[in-house]
Amino acid sequence: MLSPREKPSSWSTSSSSTSPRRPGDYIPLPSRPSTSLEMTNTTTTSSPASTIFLGIDVGTGSARAGLFDEKGKLLGSASSPIQIWKEGDFIEQSSTDIWHAICAAVKSACSLANVDGKDVSSVGFAATCSLVAVDADGSPVTVSLSGDSRRNIIVWMDHRAVKQAERINSSNSPVLQYCGGALSPEMQPPKLLWVKENLQESWSMAFRWMDLSDWLSYRATGDDTRSLCTTVCKWTYLGHAHMQQITNTDSRDMEACGWDDDFWEEIGLGDLVDGHHAKIGRSVAFPGHSLGSGLTATAAKELGLKVGTPVGTSLIDGHAGGVGVMESVPLSDSKATEDDKEAICHRMVLVCGTSTCHMAVSQAKVFIPGVWGPFWSAMVPEYWLTEGGQSATGALLDHIINNHVASPHLANRAASQGVSVFDLLNTMLESMMHDLKAPFLAALTEDLHVLPDFHGNRSPIADPKAKGMVSGLTLDTSEKQLALQYLATVQGLAYGTRHIVEHCNSHGHKINTLLACGGLAKNPLYVQEHADITGCPIILPKENESVLLGAAILGSVAAKNYSSLRDAMKALNAAGQVFHPTIDPKVKKFHDAKFQIFRELYEQQLSHRSIMRKAMA
Repeated sequence: MLSPREKPSSWSTSSSSTSPRRPGDYIPLPSRPSTSLEMTNTTTTSSPASTIFLGIDVGTGSARAGLFDEKGKLLGSASSPIQIWKEGDFIEQSSTDIWHAICAAVKSACSLANVDGKDVSSVGFAATCSLVAVDADGSPVTVSLSGDSRRNIIVWMDHRAVKQAERINSSNSPVLQYCGGALSPEMQPPKLLWVKENLQESWSMAFRWMDLSDWLSYRATGDDTRSLCTTVCKWTYLGHAHMQQITNTDSRDMEACGWDDDFWEEIGLGDLVDGHHAKIGRSVAFPGHSLGSGLTATAAKELGLKVGTPVGTSLIDGHAGGVGVMESVPLSDSKATEDDKEAICHRMVLVCGTSTCHMAVSQAKVFIPGVWGPFWSAMVPEYWLTEGGQSATGALLDHIINNHVASPHLANRAASQGVSVFDLLNTMLESMMHDLKAPFLAALTEDLHVLPDFHGNRSPIADPKAKGMVSGLTLDTSEKQLALQYLATVQGLAYGTRHIVEHCNSHGHKINTLLACGGLAKNPLYVQEHADITGCPIILPKENESVLLGAAILGSVAAKNYSSLRDAMKALNAAGQVFHPTIDPKVKKFHDAKFQIFRELYEQQLSHRSIMRKAMA
């Protein structure tokens, strides 16, 4: 999925380096003693809070740990970088490396927050929806053409399985209606099919195929129970097979009855049905249910925690962000609707960083072409989840900025002023608006338009072959021109969000409020443009680290501190700043016009494809 939280000290999702990595490069793992660690809001008192919840989040570029008190306040956090190998559409990681990074981050977070590991009450995991392969002993099984045994994870954003996804989608299996009508190459069945077809030795060796967050909880507890979040959202598991088991207090023992065996047989992966689906999940649980007997002795020692500490069934990182923010509404609103089960259904959460997840829930299932879901109980138990998304948001802004000729000089200027590149760009745009006497800031891009599908379109078009487009380029290579390209890209991403919201509402949702978290939510220009373009108020959470909080909430439920996930969300979520959409009709008219151009750019791309396809026939 995504990595929205890589830089706690800034809302930039980019590396400090301005030099893009070359294909085949990887991020080397530094020795753990010199690991990059960051602490926020650290307690300095010698007596710890009575209840401390630990949330662990593995993003695309780092593993992070955060400690929270019973009010949802962050006591301290730390992060540790993780390796990543990139070669074109092939993107891989190492589960061994990730676990070492987690252990380093947890120990450092405890140290920095002045918390003894034995005082941690519970643990919850969240991670990208990457695919992990291990053998019968739990050792890594390579998923790489290089044969490197360390590289046993196909990262969420890997697009090696586009052709496999196309073949699967041609099957017209009934399970596809719960994925917006088509599987994305970012989901697990296409990736599994690719491995079977291209790495037969690895296919034979693999004893377990797991979503990364499920592997983390398995590594911590020894319990192979899978989460309804991961299996339903990324594996075509039909969670509503368990609708009668919502009151089951021991849901970790639920037999996995939601697999569609005909689907797996039809797409050529019938061997995964063997052994009661042992390789992909025999049992499932609702997010937050207690796993095994808590931390094993080995995991507890490695993490610096106590044996038996309760561990909750995991979530995908974006969904953890949803859990960490979805009840973050102003007190006046929450009191007025505290007993209204429908109130939560008018909200959409944007977990925005490297990519962005757009998540809304409903009491009744809503089928929306091109949008993933409906997924029953995949995020909030008893609610159907609709999941839209954009595959490259923070990653796209990094790409636009880092590949511009003015980028190195801009980065040097930002460093000399002690601000982020994005702070500097935002300030430049304000100055340009005044200097050019523009009626409002957004109007600076009157002649510059961006279709942001540089890594395909996840929602609502569901076209992994979609390409990015820019209309309005000149020979200007100045920093000011870079600022305009940055603004136009932010707007393009916001038009994408508007497209998703309007598409969802036209098919039965009633979304009128957005809640945003993740690295990009710390950028006021990014948030305000989204408010103006969607016409929705955007609420930011009081606690910035919503994904870590969502992960911590899972553990709090497992430890029985709260009776349900929803109760924990209400207790630990809190609202912060609210960005209201503009009331200026001129701004609305401007964005309506640019949104029309945004939609036309994709239609033009389809026309161009058709013309070239005929020419190449």
